[in-house]
Amino acid sequence: MAIQILQYEFLGPIGLSEWGPPMDKVVYIIFTKNKEVFNMLYVGESDKTEELDFFTKNPKFKCWISHAGNEENIYLSIYPMWESSESERLQLAQKIVNKYEPICNQAVDDSQN
Repeated sequence: MAIQILQYEFLGPIGLSEWGPPMDKVVYIIFTKNKEVFNMLYVGESDKTEELDFFTKNPKFKCWISHAGNEENIYLSIYPMWESSESERLQLAQKIVNKYEPICNQAVDDSQN
């Protein structure tokens, strides 16, 4: 399964509980699902992680939960960028944030940390 965001094809979405490390050089998007529609909550990037709790330790995890209702309603899509630098991943993540304005990327949502 894949989802088109801008001109990029992201893998997933899959339930966050289905994800398992490792994950290497990706831009990722966190969604919640309402009926058959995926709503974007957050966009981030990662260099490399082997940590099982990578997403639950994210400072915005509480925001994701508050908008999704529970962890079972949180979904993950990734866009692999194996040879990328952090700045390249951040640039793509920012393009997506600028276009879609996911609620948990907004500065005004800092109370949801």
